[in-house]
Amino acid sequence: MTAPLFEIDNLHVRAEDGTEILRGVSLTVQAGEVHALMGPNGSGKSTLASSLLGSPEYEITEGSIHFQGDDITDWSAEVRGKAGLFLAFQYPQEFPGVSVLNFLRQALLARRGEEVSVLDLRKSMLRWMDRLGMDSSFADRYLNEGFSGGEKKRNEILQMALLEPAMALLDETDSGLDIDALKIVAHGVQEVRTDRPELGVLAITHYQRLLDHLEPDHVHILIDGTVAQSGGLELVEQLEAGGYEGWR
Repeated sequence: MTAPLFEIDNLHVRAEDGTEILRGVSLTVQAGEVHALMGPNGSGKSTLASSLLGSPEYEITEGSIHFQGDDITDWSAEVRGKAGLFLAFQYPQEFPGVSVLNFLRQALLARRGEEVSVLDLRKSMLRWMDRLGMDSSFADRYLNEGFSGGEKKRNEILQMALLEPAMALLDETDSGLDIDALKIVAHGVQEVRTDRPELGVLAITHYQRLLDHLEPDHVHILIDGTVAQSGGLELVEQLEAGGYEGWR
């Protein structure tokens, strides 16, 4: 039997001050599936995203994370990224002095272990920028410096397209976006999935509106550090009707 692409089993996580934030989170993502994890502010969504990518700010005290059959619970963020895990951040960092092109060239070197020619990378970037509705001049701009919220998020999707991860974690990618920018980002995710249908996606969000465009296969409700319920898009309809109160 083939191992799941990505599996979180009974994950308990605490912060540096000893506060337990996640209390037994479990979910499984198969290749090609899109999962949405929703919850109110303070439910542990961003802690989960950071823990899944190996942030040193949090300590996993119990449970495990498996990726492509490997137990990656103790792997560093760098090793997880190199293995094919990608995290689109809620607040992408600025890198003054580092162009988008050079950043991606270094990221591809770390991911593949081999140099990528600037010419080949530029060609690939321009193709994807066109598909994502990005101005080609962004290739030579400093990473995220002076970018609008929507531009930063589109740039993250560009990175996801070029790095070709097996699993993408989208941490509140819709945060701070107006509806037009949201549609563009969701379209970008779908464009990547068109080229790579085996890509697994876990979208962590506070809002239902992203899911109207991503159309997830599975929806999970996170309340107080644990998955209160899992199901399909019917959970989104319940949320629209009554909010999170029904799960508290």
